Amino acid sequence: MTWLKEVIGTEKAIIAMCHLQPLPGDPSYDYKKGMDYVIEVARKDLKALQDGGVDAVMFSNEFSLPYLTEVKTETVSAMARVIGELMNDIRIPYGVNVLWDAKRSLDLAAATGAQFVREIFTGVYASDFGLWDTKVGETVRHQYHLHAQDVKLLFNILPEAAKYVADRDIKDIAKSTVFNNRPDALCVSGLTAGEQTDSQILKKVKDTVPDCVVLANTGVRIENLEQQLSIADGAVVGTAFKYEGKFENKVEQKRVKEFMNKVKAFRETAIKA
Repeated sequence: MTWLKEVIGTEKAIIAMCHLQPLPGDPSYDYKKGMDYVIEVARKDLKALQDGGVDAVMFSNEFSLPYLTEVKTETVSAMARVIGELMNDIRIPYGVNVLWDAKRSLDLAAATGAQFVREIFTGVYASDFGLWDTKVGETVRHQYHLHAQDVKLLFNILPEAAKYVADRDIKDIAKSTVFNNRPDALCVSGLTAGEQTDSQILKKVKDTVPDCVVLANTGVRIENLEQQLSIADGAVVGTAFKYEGKFENKVEQKRVKEFMNKVKAFRETAIKA
């Protein structure tokens, strides 16, 4: 049994993304509508996700494009306000992701009581956001400084829009990441949000570190969820739950429910097998 059962309540868990609208300081922030609008959209998306039956939710500043690797204080403050406003509405386990700053994600988790964090914790990358040095040793020490050692760390080992500066095989990355850092999970992604995780890469990672939780991190849809979940221990899902399956749209409860009904049927079949 993995920690997914203990923390989220099930194996083959589906962690749904609650993508926050642009926040103060972001280029696309709508200062006329203000934070009330950000909170309103987040509340509606959260309701659609929970009523649709997802297992857990993760709040992220997905529309803070282009992303920073050293996130500003105003972004974390705005995210904390949103989650604080929604606290009485949250009925399922939840995590946070401050894109792309691991320390600030941990700060937000400590402030809001989040149970897990997804981030780029390890590696040095050439990325769309510049040269990116993660300094995992400092991040984990920061976690203990915050007394947040119970927060589960989900390591994204194939960052979207980034590539290792050194050419490394994914099996070597998975093996060394687990040996050196003891992550709670490895997340395997496609190139961008909504792009399917390569099943062959997913299998290589799981075969290399069979005792570590491995999550399909992008592009899991109703058409491929059985294939992806037959390999991965669970999935992080965002775009598939949006109206017409488009990244920029709001969450549609009908799509969530249809997706989760198929997931639950798959789980029952897997248990019987």
